[in-house]
Amino acid sequence: MGRDEHRTNRRGRPRLAQTPKYAKTDGEDVEFSEEFADPDDKEAQARSRAAENRVKNRKS
Repeated sequence: MGRDEHRTNRRGRPRLAQTPKYAKTDGEDVEFSEEFADPDDKEAQARSRAAENRVKNRKS
C-alpha cells in the first residue's frame, strides 16, 4: 500500500484509482504470427469475426 491510498477528497470519500493513459488500449485486436497461435487464439479470432459480422448485418 502506498502513502496516497489513504487520502480522501473534500467530502471525506477516498479517491478512485485512475488508469494511466499509457496503460489504456483502444480495444483493437493485435495481429500475431500464425505459427505462434494456439487453439484459444484461433477460437477468439473466430468469435471476433462472428461478432463483427453480426454488427455489420444489424446496421444494414
